[in-house]
Amino acid sequence: MQNIRNIAIIAHVDHGKTTLVDKIIHASKLFAEHQQFDDLILDNNDLERERGITIVSKNVSVRYKDVKINIIDTPGHADFGGEVERVLKMADGVLLLVDAFEGAMPQTRFVLSKAIQLGLKPIVVVNKVDKENCRPDEVHEQVFDLMFNLEATEDQLDFTTLYGSSKQGWMSTDWTQPTDNITPLLDAIIDVIPAAPYREGTPQMQITSLDYSSFVGRIAIGRVHRGTLKEGMPISLCKADGSIKKGRIKELQIFEGLGRKTVQEVSAGEICAVTGIEGFDIGDTIADAENPEPLARISIDEPTMNMLFTINNSPFFGKEGKFVTSRHLRDRLMKETEKNLALRVQETDREDSFLVFGRGILHLSVLIETMRREGYELQVGQPQVIYKEIDGQRHEPIEHLVVDVPEETAGKVIELVSMRKGELTIMEPKGDLQHLEFNIPARGLIGLRNNVLTATAGEAIMNHRFQSYEPYKGAIPGRNNGSIISMETGPGTAYSIDKLQDRGVFFVDPGVDVYMGQVIGEHSRQNDITVNIQKGKKLTNMRASGSDDNVKIAPAKNFSLEEAMEYIQKDEYLEVTPKSIRMRKIYLDENERNRMSRAEANA
Repeated sequence: MQNIRNIAIIAHVDHGKTTLVDKIIHASKLFAEHQQFDDLILDNNDLERERGITIVSKNVSVRYKDVKINIIDTPGHADFGGEVERVLKMADGVLLLVDAFEGAMPQTRFVLSKAIQLGLKPIVVVNKVDKENCRPDEVHEQVFDLMFNLEATEDQLDFTTLYGSSKQGWMSTDWTQPTDNITPLLDAIIDVIPAAPYREGTPQMQITSLDYSSFVGRIAIGRVHRGTLKEGMPISLCKADGSIKKGRIKELQIFEGLGRKTVQEVSAGEICAVTGIEGFDIGDTIADAENPEPLARISIDEPTMNMLFTINNSPFFGKEGKFVTSRHLRDRLMKETEKNLALRVQETDREDSFLVFGRGILHLSVLIETMRREGYELQVGQPQVIYKEIDGQRHEPIEHLVVDVPEETAGKVIELVSMRKGELTIMEPKGDLQHLEFNIPARGLIGLRNNVLTATAGEAIMNHRFQSYEPYKGAIPGRNNGSIISMETGPGTAYSIDKLQDRGVFFVDPGVDVYMGQVIGEHSRQNDITVNIQKGKKLTNMRASGSDDNVKIAPAKNFSLEEAMEYIQKDEYLEVTPKSIRMRKIYLDENERNRMSRAEANA
């Protein structure tokens, strides 16, 4: 028997997965005494650090009591569910982290259901027991009920529970008796999680994720399911369409600590990286050269949202980005589909536009943010949900929405969600917060977060995940206010913005360059309005005591990328460049806009 344990850490977003991995890494003395490391060692790209979330799953291994533990850190966000689904195939057990105050959340249910379907053995860690108002015993009961509802086997229901605080660096079997280290958790992993089995026979390995190196090209990562892989051995690659390609393994690496170590051979049960194989996709099987047997492919849930990506054709195109042509855009999107399983790209009837399908707004916004940091300029349209025809009836995606909110503002939240065709299913107190659960159409979520945070003074905690397709629920009212649109191109003046303040809220400050057709504010009424903010004050050599008051301008309203994506209307684009995010009308010329809206009305 090999001494290997493969374990995936799963949890709802922000319940402490990556922090716990940090502590395990420190506890197993991977770093020399003199090495200094920041927190969240595995969240190593800028976007993950800034947002405080894990986007891509990572592998790391530690050694404890002569046992090698391969740990897979997974994302907690529903939008990155595709990432979780495929890496669970590499594990023999899961560490389910649950917040001692929040309990089981929508995403906990989603990732746990996937783990239970795969028959993985769970260890439950009730984390953050040092928080105020925490209720570890209730949460433990809640997790048991959840597993029972998800039809876990008796073996899975007989799970080990540990309590502790990853941040403080301790774990214990009794939360009232804190320890000073996390060894109880490492002991539990070795005792409870089954050792990776060794299966005899011809080699088989499913590719579950990939890496890229500028020296050796694409690297396939997965777990050897059966047999042994050796350096230099010929293999067959079993593709999705049933075809088989011949190849040869150039180099094998296993995960050792935070890095990788080159080895001569890898046996079944170990997770490894294979270089030298060309033209593979995630889900393909590396099999025996003579008689290849493919493994069952990974199934990934369908995307529920799409957006139009097109080249930047605004008057300011090419000023800030390096990659601006449709060829650049196409190549980048196609490259993304290779490693981002839940993403689909479809060409449209126009050469320079692509429909990109994703799991949700966050999933798509992370792609857009990554592209703009790489120097791309592009424009995106309003996010649209994907409808399906079932039995001749139009169905739409319904999401399960959970909102925790202070009691005094719960009424406002219910009202906002109900306006968007949401149905309240559960309402119960949770500590000093009110816990609300709704079923709401996915298109009702677009733009909802902003309104809820405004109504609750930023105190609401919102989470949602895809539930099912249900018959179309009818029209949902959109944004009530129209846009303020720029009439001219050039920098805005403080004088003219000051005079127009009573017309609405501006998104640009004086002195900022704008172009004709750019959305520069939100109108206080329902219709769109075109204004000239470039006009300067008529200068005379006469002074007047009343009219020369100081200009007082409210600061411009700034949007994050997701907020801007949720804010734009059907007839607007979001222009994204490495330095700026601008909203604009699709037709910049006012006469053309009017002509198009008349044509639409008559159609």
